[in-house]
Amino acid sequence: MTTTFEQIEAELTTLSRDAQSIVSQTKTLDELERLRVFYLGKKGQLSQILRNMGKISNEDRPHIGQTANDVKDTLESLLNQRLEHLQSQQIESQLLAETLDVTMPGVSRPLGHIHPLNQMIDRILDIFVGLGYSVASGPQVETDYYNFAALNIPEDHPARDMQDTFFFSDGRLLRTHTSPVQIRYMEKHQPPIRIVAPGRVYRRDTVDATHSAVFHQVEILLVDQGVTFADLRGTIKVFLSEIFGSDLPVRFRASYFPFTEPSAEVDIEWKGEWLEVLGCGMVDPSVLEAVGYDPEIYTGFAAGFGVERFAMVLHQIDDIRRLYNSDLRFLRQF
Repeated sequence: MTTTFEQIEAELTTLSRDAQSIVSQTKTLDELERLRVFYLGKKGQLSQILRNMGKISNEDRPHIGQTANDVKDTLESLLNQRLEHLQSQQIESQLLAETLDVTMPGVSRPLGHIHPLNQMIDRILDIFVGLGYSVASGPQVETDYYNFAALNIPEDHPARDMQDTFFFSDGRLLRTHTSPVQIRYMEKHQPPIRIVAPGRVYRRDTVDATHSAVFHQVEILLVDQGVTFADLRGTIKVFLSEIFGSDLPVRFRASYFPFTEPSAEVDIEWKGEWLEVLGCGMVDPSVLEAVGYDPEIYTGFAAGFGVERFAMVLHQIDDIRRLYNSDLRFLRQF
């Protein structure tokens, strides 16, 4: 029995010595956890040694039990210390990897710009919304009725010529102006109405420095009781002064549009010259009748203008095609 006692004590001493050496060299947390199970688990090395406790005398058992407890406490303390050390190393490594080097140049992300046409549309809408107008829209593929007939444009009018309009085989067409939005809106709403309608339009124009087959228009419409040409004139002057600046000389010239009567074209004095910027007029009674309004009760005015022309004038752009070429050298200026 004495030999068995001495063997167990020697095994405990060897276990403690070897474990301390191995644990102190552990490099990872996973490896450390495997060692903990290996030495202190239910089937670990310490448990295997203590299975021989039944072979020693009752007098020696307390001594072996005390020695085993000391070995266990030593190993647990060593494992905990190594655990704290490895965790600290892991945190330091993570902090080092995530450290921001403020001396390194930043990663540049170029910011985009709102396209000059969209800038112009936004500016126009801001002005009219500030005047109490609502923004309205409509389809770009239209019918003959909404694009022409309801706007008092007879079948023999030049605007119906194939050279002006893109027609589909089923009789539909790409709208040539945003005026159809006015008709569609009036069909669904009763006066008073006050709308501004921006949108893309299409015409069979030869593309050059001042013409494009695709361009943008904005139209305004106001219908109420007692509306006069003086209201139209005042609205246009306020709008143009907001766009081009106050104290801007403005003149109205008599003109003709099928859907307004009387009609006028508006010029501004820009850089010493008169420049045509929009067309306008009082809504023709036949247009009001087409949407079910009584022209004896209601009157109204309408105006329309090209967005590209306003942008070209304000930014001194010499060629309308620059607005569609997606040239970053040009677009970065806005």
